[in-house]
Amino acid sequence: MAVDVKSEKLHELVDSQAQVEKLATGFTFTEGPLWNKEGRYLLFSDMPADIRRRWSEAGVTEVANPSNKGNGMTYDAQGRLLVCEHVTSSLVRMDPDGTGGNRETLASHYEGKELNSPNDVIVANDGSIYFSDPWYGRMPVFGIERERELGFQGVYRIAPDGGDPQLLVDDFEQPNGLCFSPDESLLYINDTPRAHIRVFDRKPDGTIGNGRMFFENIGSGVIEEGIPDGMKCDEHGNIYVTGPAGVWVISPDAELLGVIAVPENVGNLNWGGNAWSDLYMPSTTSLYRISMKVSGNRLSYMT
Repeated sequence: MAVDVKSEKLHELVDSQAQVEKLATGFTFTEGPLWNKEGRYLLFSDMPADIRRRWSEAGVTEVANPSNKGNGMTYDAQGRLLVCEHVTSSLVRMDPDGTGGNRETLASHYEGKELNSPNDVIVANDGSIYFSDPWYGRMPVFGIERERELGFQGVYRIAPDGGDPQLLVDDFEQPNGLCFSPDESLLYINDTPRAHIRVFDRKPDGTIGNGRMFFENIGSGVIEEGIPDGMKCDEHGNIYVTGPAGVWVISPDAELLGVIAVPENVGNLNWGGNAWSDLYMPSTTSLYRISMKVSGNRLSYMT
């Protein structure tokens, strides 16, 4: 079965007979999926290969080679592409097709020191940008091995009018996946080696507070066993996070509803398709998809 049901509530989100479909394979480590509704294609990162690729029903093509080992991606409300780059330790913005046109650096340093390696990024409806900054991009394979300049791994915000990144929280071992609740009153952040998700209240000024544990023991934190990495929210506030055996589906009340089983370790996931109800799951060497009964939480680029 493609769906390991832990609670009957999962049947409201995905059909028990739904199948996980392999769309393409032959990659090194896939990440950062992002659906372009107008073009009907999915951009995704093949990080160790240093290539940004595009999947459509016509097949897979390269759109950027090299890609500065790009990782997480999203669009802003104007349709511009935001990319977390491991090689440059930067968050950059460019044309929506991902080829690198009109490239602009949004963040590369904090208080004069180079960021570790921006990893995941989301944009709030007010235009503010949030990104995580673990140091995976300073390790071999996933980036370029080099010394860190910062003594911590944090999550940052860039105000709607730009400016220097604002540090929101710095007590994570490796902050990774980010997602908002549907009303954007909550920000979820996972910590990969600690194998848990924390949730924060989002304040009117865009900062966060009242951090607390949301869900623990998403595996052991060992990469080879499947880890909390990419994370997204659906229209009802359920959390979808990568973990052992596939994608874990967790209710807003922190109940594990079930696992969407994928035959490879999943690096990230995102919503796509005409109704934003297809879940795309880049998973190590391959790209997978499953059709859901619900759609994704509507971020600004999806409306």
